[in-house]
Amino acid sequence: MPLNVQDKKAIVADVGAQLAGAQTVVLAEYRGIPVEQLTKLRASARDQGVYLRVLKNTLARRAAQGTQFEPLADSMVGPLIYGISADPIASAKVLQNFAKTQDLLVIKAGLYNGKLLDVAGVKALATIPSRDELLSQLLGVMLAPVSAMARVLGAVAAQKAAGAPAPAAAPVEAAAPAAVAAEAAPEAAAEPAAAAPEAGTEANETPAAE
Repeated sequence: MPLNVQDKKAIVADVGAQLAGAQTVVLAEYRGIPVEQLTKLRASARDQGVYLRVLKNTLARRAAQGTQFEPLADSMVGPLIYGISADPIASAKVLQNFAKTQDLLVIKAGLYNGKLLDVAGVKALATIPSRDELLSQLLGVMLAPVSAMARVLGAVAAQKAAGAPAPAAAPVEAAAPAAVAAEAAPEAAAEPAAAAPEAGTEANETPAAE
């Protein structure tokens, strides 16, 4: 059913509003893709916060006019699906990931941060980790020492619950020499001290070695 003037104005206004808050736009040709596959692609885009829509190129050009995405006008040729995202990576990642499993989706061009991207540029942009992925990786690094400590404490608790023997105390035998010495000390003290030689006399015994 052909669009009337009011429908076209509504589409241009809707797309224009999306472009106003976008950082990246990716164009892809979808010729021959089954409807059920496009439905899956739309669901994936929606989950990633990507505005995905099949547009008449004349309406897309009109919506992009006067915006940073106007340079894409020359690439708006053929049956295209438009991926628009405020996230700088999301639209490129969604379309490129789908293109890996569906040969009929062909990336045509893109624009990020005011710069036109060719097919290689869109693919390179899609390989950059998203903000959520980077935060997840950072959180994993931060929690790694905590996880290791938790595993150690858990193992100790499990051993105690299972009745594992506590660490052995210091051997009792180590204190025995001191006790024997303490018991012998009174006996030694009870024995009379040897008489010291009188002054002027010389002892005949050889002094004990030190």
